[in-house]
Amino acid sequence: MPYKLVFKIVNITLTIITMRKLLIFAVLVAFFVTSAFQVNPKHASILENDIVDLAVQTDILSTLVAAVKAGDLVDVLKGDGPFTVFAPTNEAFAKLPAGTVENLLKPENKAQLVAVLTYHVVPGKVYSKDLKDGMKAKTAQGGELTISLKNGKAMVNNATVAAVDIEASNGVVHVIDTVILPPM
Repeated sequence: MPYKLVFKIVNITLTIITMRKLLIFAVLVAFFVTSAFQVNPKHASILENDIVDLAVQTDILSTLVAAVKAGDLVDVLKGDGPFTVFAPTNEAFAKLPAGTVENLLKPENKAQLVAVLTYHVVPGKVYSKDLKDGMKAKTAQGGELTISLKNGKAMVNNATVAAVDIEASNGVVHVIDTVILPPM
């Protein structure tokens, strides 16, 4: 009889130990699963930034930021939107003929600067998945951009899209490698 009692005690002890291990395992699993699905604070902060804030935080867009400031378009691009901006890089501006950027930034050429900058803005959100070969997009400047898809790359007029679908709180940004100039 005492051996049956010992067996029951051992059995109960093993059950308690097993349940404790299972409980610890369940807690660890719950911890890792819930931490894996927490909001990424870096991503969340991106959506808190508008198009201008994103450009200011991006070193390769510093010339564009200077142009937007010179054209008094900061408040417009910080507005509700939504906007799609085809954002030329510093290298894109550097490819323009010598003196072009400096000339556009002069106060007396503000209207021309605004025309160039607003030619890079399309009202609404246009994502890369929305782009179709031969598609036309009306710009805030009033002109039209032509989208072409070749060899897996998207082109906007003569500019190659280098980075797509950068989300902002008031729109979407696509980085391009060439400044696109409106017909003058």
